[in-house]
Amino acid sequence: MQRVLASARRLARPWRPLPARSCASAGAARDPEIQVRALEGPDQGITEILMNRPHARNALGHVFVSELLGALARLRDDRHVRVLLFRSGVKGVFCAGADLKEREQMSEAEVGVFVQRLRGLMNEIAAFPAPTIAAMDGYALGGGLELALACDLRVAASSAVMGLIETTRGLLPGAGGTQRLPRCLGVALAKELIFTGRRLSGTQAQALGLVNHAVAQNEEGNAAYHRARELAQEILPQAPIAVRLGKVAIDRGMEVDIASGMAIEGMCYAQNIPTQDRLEGMAAFREKRPPRFVGE
Repeated sequence: MQRVLASARRLARPWRPLPARSCASAGAARDPEIQVRALEGPDQGITEILMNRPHARNALGHVFVSELLGALARLRDDRHVRVLLFRSGVKGVFCAGADLKEREQMSEAEVGVFVQRLRGLMNEIAAFPAPTIAAMDGYALGGGLELALACDLRVAASSAVMGLIETTRGLLPGAGGTQRLPRCLGVALAKELIFTGRRLSGTQAQALGLVNHAVAQNEEGNAAYHRARELAQEILPQAPIAVRLGKVAIDRGMEVDIASGMAIEGMCYAQNIPTQDRLEGMAAFREKRPPRFVGE
């Protein structure tokens, strides 16, 4: 309960944007594998994380993971981020999962340490304060699907291919897949998908409830991105503190019994009562006008 209350109190603080920074290491001559872009104009409040490792199909390698962790750390306390959208810069691929070429060069001890780091990365995504959306325009396999599962919402092209395929490689999901998939789909179905290593299309995934929306792919290969951006635009006008506190209440409440969940909801609701946005919402309703929420 103390952890929930601390999270709620942090969300009620005024917004203070962080300065923009590059995700690449200092002095690096290569292109960054993770790029961050804050949208402007009517999309202000949407921040995109672009995964761009084309030669390895966005596989989760050391540099990729380090840059993504760094980007999340910089964005976490930036209250101007109302929605965080994960997308790929590699056509036909969201994230191909583990970098098995790198993995082959590791000792058993190094593998254990790196997989623990991957698990920590997915936990950071899941714990990000603002809503997160995965735009899956292509393959999302193994760790790639685990990354999408760590997001709040998922949008896929109908032709996208996804699955926790680790058992076909002599492995098991190790970055949260065995925990988040059953929480998403139920225990029996999650076991079936993990035991068989089955791959699903975006259409099949939507039918099962694995993704929120599936859309026909376009010639540019970015239909899921456009639908995810539309979804983000629906979230933007809503009161940002209330949205974030709603996320805390749902995520923490799902970990406990319903009575404890009700208590968590109550603590989150109490944190929202003194906000300016709550008063603005009531005033807008009374004056029959759209509310203008500022995140305070």
